[in-house]
Amino acid sequence: MDLTEHVRRWVREDFHVALTTMTPVRQGADRAAEVWKAGCSNGTQYAVKLSAGGSSAGLVVPDGLATLGIDGVVPPQHTRTGRLWSEREGRRLSLARWVSDTSALEVGMTALHWRSYGALLARVHEVTATGELSAVVPDEGAYERWAPMARALFARLVDDIPTMPGQPTDHLSHAVASEWRAAARTISDLLDRADSLHRELPERQEPTVLCHGDAHLGNVLVNGDTLWLIDWDDAARAPREHDLMFVLGGVLFFAPVSTQEQAWFFEGYGDVDVDLTRLTYYRCVRALEDLADPTNQILDVAGSSEREREEALAIVRGVLSPTGLAALATGSLPPR
Repeated sequence: MDLTEHVRRWVREDFHVALTTMTPVRQGADRAAEVWKAGCSNGTQYAVKLSAGGSSAGLVVPDGLATLGIDGVVPPQHTRTGRLWSEREGRRLSLARWVSDTSALEVGMTALHWRSYGALLARVHEVTATGELSAVVPDEGAYERWAPMARALFARLVDDIPTMPGQPTDHLSHAVASEWRAAARTISDLLDRADSLHRELPERQEPTVLCHGDAHLGNVLVNGDTLWLIDWDDAARAPREHDLMFVLGGVLFFAPVSTQEQAWFFEGYGDVDVDLTRLTYYRCVRALEDLADPTNQILDVAGSSEREREEALAIVRGVLSPTGLAALATGSLPPR
């Protein structure tokens, strides 16, 4: 019995839902999760997710937000015993209503969508995390994870001749090393400024809010005039700039957010004083993440397919491109 059939049986046993169709869905950068679009004989469709990584915040947060009546959030289906997920072979199995096949990246966002998106994030940022929400939502800690990893990669790929003990070097590994060496000054600037701002910003007291943590348009689904924000796995307590950087220019090199789109967003979000130094910090850290994570995937010759590693190389090149996040982050650096 293959994994799909196991999952179909588990969903029936745990959620009392009989699935008649299951189609694998590619799940972005989350390599610890497998996702299916599934359907029942009555026409109801679900997103089925089996995840070995992250915390339970990705399920607890949308459930809590939906309970508060916040539109644009898809809560998880409860199990037969009232839980938000079941445990299967050490992984979380969850079910949620399938709301749309269309991401905002594919079709773009209208003025109404942008205003709705702004209003949605504003409501999320107004939520006071209490009870279970408070227990599962961590303080944002991307710097602690990604800055050391990026610095280690810099030492390996730029300061030293790239070698991979126990594994043959290959053209993709050499290609990503060449990208790092060509952009060495930019990456060094990102590392240095992320380090200095990480030390400086705690001295500047700033209220934290409930943040989505990965609010780019790839996590926005649309259907007509309706909009949903999905994938809450990176939810965290952080200053609002942690989310607003996804709108103030964006983080995807192929989908920059225009000045007009930003204006529509803030018509829905409301007036806010953006701390440009804090915004720069989050841009730098996100750029380091979007360099380090795909680079590690490329160097893991045995752990990923050729196609996955080629796509990871395209991400690295995009981050380092003239319209990429590295240029946006270094271009917004405050004076030293």
